[in-house]
Amino acid sequence: MNDDNNEKDNKENDPFFKDLIFSKYKPLKKLGQGSFGKVYKAEYNSQLYAIKFENRNESQNLLENEAAIMSYLKGNKHIPKVRSYGYSGNYNILVMQLLDKSLEDLFNIRKKFSLKTASMLIYQMITVLEYIHERHIIHRDIKPDNFVLGYGELNLYLYLLDFGLAKKYRSSRTLIQNPYVKRRKLTGTARYASIHAMEEMEQSRRDDLEAVGYVIMYFIRGNLPWQGLKLKSKEDRYRKILEKKKEVSTEELCANFPREFYEYVKYTRKLGYEETPKYDLMKNIFVNFVVNKKKEKFDYIYDWTTDYDIKKRKDVINITCPPMDNIELINEHSEADNKDGQNFDREENNKNHTNRKNDNDKIESGCCKMQVNIFFNFYIL
Repeated sequence: MNDDNNEKDNKENDPFFKDLIFSKYKPLKKLGQGSFGKVYKAEYNSQLYAIKFENRNESQNLLENEAAIMSYLKGNKHIPKVRSYGYSGNYNILVMQLLDKSLEDLFNIRKKFSLKTASMLIYQMITVLEYIHERHIIHRDIKPDNFVLGYGELNLYLYLLDFGLAKKYRSSRTLIQNPYVKRRKLTGTARYASIHAMEEMEQSRRDDLEAVGYVIMYFIRGNLPWQGLKLKSKEDRYRKILEKKKEVSTEELCANFPREFYEYVKYTRKLGYEETPKYDLMKNIFVNFVVNKKKEKFDYIYDWTTDYDIKKRKDVINITCPPMDNIELINEHSEADNKDGQNFDREENNKNHTNRKNDNDKIESGCCKMQVNIFFNFYIL
């Protein structure tokens, strides 16, 4: 009863509803807001959805890009389903699958995650990134807020959200990657962004994966060494965070934690710009850690999972793998090739950039207008 009253008060006290007319969806509760706009829980035909709003006059207009990319990526259990995208009045509106708490919400409650929970989370993070990377997309804003648990019977699965900054990193026809050039500013969240992204360089698969490493270390450490820097300007803060990330070695960052976490961070920091990551090996070292070292089940039962959550689940998970004697992701040969993470030929890359001008795939900075078969419902809501 109290929840119903809170939802009613939340809705009636929000002036946003005076500016928007809902012809289909009944708004129930505000779920969050930020520079992107607002997100509401809403109902239509007895089904619950999340509705994301973006003011067309005040925002960066990233929602169209997000809707297109999420629809392009449909079919994976870690990607939320898009119901529709359109506009009403001055607002762009995305209607999508309703999800539950973000990992940042859960971290703020618990302050740290266990090694088992962290391992099961990073396994799913790598899995969903492998999926989007195979489809020529990079996320570019990996952070705890953008990983969210499923709602109800799907509470065991982790979902990746907020594709507003996502883009194609290579041509889907030729597989030629974007040129490795310096950008005008950081794209992403400074706390978790890769060192190359902080240096404002063009991003690729390695940058998403390196950011995952910082997210996981944040969860098991409780903080990161570059948090809490008191500087007035954003530019000074970004510069100091970059300096600290370079200063803190992988050994120091991962000190007193199992070797698997060190190997992951070391590997992703040394990946080359165009190098194909070893997704399966990265995932298997964490399954091996939980199943064969900790002697526990890899069952998606997290620190916060209750007996009631388990009863609601429609799927039962129990992932296994053979014991791994060697968990090193980098061997001597690959480490030599990947010095400073730059295993690409600049001259060849420049030649590829010339060829790319005739490519049928449009790649635009900050927005991915993909000339591929993307179909999603376009409604005026």
